[in-house]
Amino acid sequence: MSFFFRTFAPDFENQYPMRRIFSRSVFVAIVLLCAQLYAVPAFAWGQKGHRIIAKIAYDHLSRRARRNVDAVLGEQGMIYLANWADEIKSDTIYSNSYDWHFQDFPSGLTKQDIFSSRDRYPAEGGNMFRALDSLNQEILNHKSEINPHTLRFLIHLSGDLYCPMHMAHMDDRGGNDVHMKWFGCDTRLHTVWDERLIESQGYSYTEYAAKLEREYEASRKPLLGDQWSEKELIWNTYQLTEQIYAYQPVWDGNTYHYIYRWRQPMEYQLYVAGIRLAKLLNELYR
Repeated sequence: MSFFFRTFAPDFENQYPMRRIFSRSVFVAIVLLCAQLYAVPAFAWGQKGHRIIAKIAYDHLSRRARRNVDAVLGEQGMIYLANWADEIKSDTIYSNSYDWHFQDFPSGLTKQDIFSSRDRYPAEGGNMFRALDSLNQEILNHKSEINPHTLRFLIHLSGDLYCPMHMAHMDDRGGNDVHMKWFGCDTRLHTVWDERLIESQGYSYTEYAAKLEREYEASRKPLLGDQWSEKELIWNTYQLTEQIYAYQPVWDGNTYHYIYRWRQPMEYQLYVAGIRLAKLLNELYR
């Protein structure tokens, strides 16, 4: 871009003053867009992702579960408040909740390693497993007078559980230190999985939820039933994360190629998160 202006700008600007203004405006817009893409804080799945998950879950709640959840959060409140747990990070009242959102691991773990970690709570890498179990127990112990914050956290963290970059490597802060380009702009691997892949499809959260519910309908009963355990799905997420890391060195840098390779795995994880959240709430309010 600088070469273009340095080489061709004098004659171009004198002959076409309006185009000069337009060209500079486009250049500034691109710079500002890249700065915005790079600076946006990384939250699991991003706002749209968490709303997609909550919408899928809400659509598959039992009557009793929906009635109880609505009583605490308002009608469809679990969708509108799906991002509250990220927003509250700026409030000192829950300053200790930062590491509830992830459970990072080193590379090369076995299935048994992951299974054991779900039960014994690793000393490093985050506190998502511990937080989810504590929130579940809190709801079971106080069903008649649930603190709305408890339910809000549970809804959000249940989505984080199936976000690959929230089960990523400890040594790069869950992909936050893995730099990459997204349509020419600087970003990070973590942000790509939280937001960029989802946003690349251009759907609203309701459109996206409807699309995933239609396309993955065959997976609904197995995910709602006992065919898949939570540990097995966590292991699947860890394996996906390892595949994502392995792709980085061989990726050709083309954003469209990246989207083509990872869109469907990302969408399946969103669907799994939504259906498993429905299963969890249905069981809590059985």
